[in-house]
Amino acid sequence: MSVITIKDNEFIMFQKIIFKEAGINLNDKKKILVQSRLLKRIHFYKFKNYTDYIRLVQVNKQELNEMVNLLTTNETYFFREEEHFKFLQEVVISNCKEKLRIWSAAASVGAEAYSCAMVVDSKISKKNWEIIGTDINSDVIKKARVGLYPEKWIDKIPSVFKSKYCLKGKGQHEGKFLIDRILIPNMIFKTANLLESNFDLGLFNVIFLRNVLIYFDVQTKQKVVDNAVERLVVGGYFIISLTENLNMIKIPKLKQVRTSVYQKVE
Repeated sequence: MSVITIKDNEFIMFQKIIFKEAGINLNDKKKILVQSRLLKRIHFYKFKNYTDYIRLVQVNKQELNEMVNLLTTNETYFFREEEHFKFLQEVVISNCKEKLRIWSAAASVGAEAYSCAMVVDSKISKKNWEIIGTDINSDVIKKARVGLYPEKWIDKIPSVFKSKYCLKGKGQHEGKFLIDRILIPNMIFKTANLLESNFDLGLFNVIFLRNVLIYFDVQTKQKVVDNAVERLVVGGYFIISLTENLNMIKIPKLKQVRTSVYQKVE
């Protein structure tokens, strides 16, 4: 497949489009990434440049969604930043006296949501918990619903959960593992944009918004955090990545209780 080089003015247009649609800032170092991820679509339509593709996504909603999907796929794995799952078990579950609702707000292919589900299901009866995973990328949400992963991903899952919730793939699924269907009735995966209010999701006791804020400018971070905090019950917990912080934005309704963990106080 021949390489078609993206021009500076074309990359600027993609920066504007993805910021408008997802609030993500693509810095100039992402130019080659954009080129490589969109190259197949350029060849699919037999375009000779990226300008023609830009014109297409501006009038074709389906292709716009395809473009967003291609540019918003990020790394994920099970039990990432393990201390958060210890906090979930030792603090949240231990003190929860109502139905526990958790929002994995940037769920990607579902590893974070299923990690939470394993922890919660091992401690709480199935009628007393629910986990919702959302992402702007419709492709990763489809994969999350299936719950089928490369076998090497299982290494990050604690042994007690491997034996209980992970099924080894056979036949056409050789080299993969499947999340046990026992967790599925308590889980929902759907597309959602963090720039929107998402009132339809209801309220949560815990919101995971990890490894997302680094892609936003300060103004967009403020909007995303404000929207998320409105979905949190008073006393609930808002959890970001250990590599992120909320230093540049206003969080009057939150108090920090641990590194990267905040509690809603009003």
